[in-house]
Amino acid sequence: MSDKINRVVLAYSGGLDTSVILKWLQQEYQCEVVTFTADLGQGEELEPARKKAEMAGVKPEHIFIEDVREEFVKDFVFPMMRANALYEGLYLLGTSIARPLIAKRQIEIAKLVNADAVSHGATGKGNDQVRFELGYYALNPDIKVIAPWREWDLTSRTRLIEFAEKHQIPVAKDKRGESPFSTDANLLHTSSEGKVLEDPWEEVPDYVYSRTVNPEDAPNEPEVITIDFERGDGVALNGEAMSPATLLTALNELGRKHGIGRLDLVENRFVGMKSRGMYETPGGTIYHLAHRGIEQITLDRGAAHLKDELMPRYAELIYNGFWFAPEREMLQAAIDHSQEKVTGTVRLKLYKGSVIVTGRKSPYSLYSEKVVTFEDDQGAYDQRDAAGFIKLNALRLRLLGRRDL
Repeated sequence: MSDKINRVVLAYSGGLDTSVILKWLQQEYQCEVVTFTADLGQGEELEPARKKAEMAGVKPEHIFIEDVREEFVKDFVFPMMRANALYEGLYLLGTSIARPLIAKRQIEIAKLVNADAVSHGATGKGNDQVRFELGYYALNPDIKVIAPWREWDLTSRTRLIEFAEKHQIPVAKDKRGESPFSTDANLLHTSSEGKVLEDPWEEVPDYVYSRTVNPEDAPNEPEVITIDFERGDGVALNGEAMSPATLLTALNELGRKHGIGRLDLVENRFVGMKSRGMYETPGGTIYHLAHRGIEQITLDRGAAHLKDELMPRYAELIYNGFWFAPEREMLQAAIDHSQEKVTGTVRLKLYKGSVIVTGRKSPYSLYSEKVVTFEDDQGAYDQRDAAGFIKLNALRLRLLGRRDL
């Protein structure tokens, strides 16, 4: 340690790891700890975190527990969904998109309480350490960051539990043995990785899934729903207006019921290694496909194809932790501009793990039955024009062909 730390804001869940971190910070840095616990829709009771923080000596006025579900969906998930972002073509970025919001609130709280440092519980092997810290530095370039997993010698679950017991930190019974896998959850998804999931050849055990029924056990009858969009954002389900978080919550329940949104993925982490994870994104999967459905009739070909070219880069920026970087903001501006006429209704059929778009309509639709029909188009399209179009496009191919004969 080189600089004296007086006060640090810790991203605190109340679980074993962050409870140990809280006590370790107090001991190692002789500093005051401020805790921030975010309700991101992970489905856990958060008030116990307040009691645990108080037991650890944190002042009541320095315990921040906040419901940020609406902000999470409105300002982070929905902008990402406007881009149809998928990392490596499959992953809906559920963990990645939550980190910049947590980092943002930590920095805001640090300013509020005059803290000179922030801390997180991410390990030195994963992506989250990068996501948190890039967010911290983007919002406060001079902030001190403490990453205990890169500093301490508590390198095993046994050592963590020994430390906890030594300092009277409550340890849940299910934490005393080796956890079969680790999880992260929020309103968008649940991710599971490690231990029983580390062999990519072994099928994910049924007990790992927590947010979706087995598609084989889902209802035998499909369910038809509609989602209304305005300027690229979902605003209603089955005609009922909903806030962003309320809409995603309702879609999660539909996805859970029909076994939608499971993904078994071997991905490339930013830090260089490959990892195998299991993701459940029930509502997000439905929403993603619905958004693509409304774009099919409202986006011009050039805009739609350019968006698809930009998307992998945009998704990679979020995955790697560059939410606050200027290039992400530049891409977001272009994406948001493309959404000005992305308004209308999409109809979808949910059935045993699948989501099928069965209809779409919009007051700004570019689809013209008169032009596309196989029947008499009454002069809307002169098919003879295609001959010149084809010859011009074939010119370079014909020149190449003649040269090579």
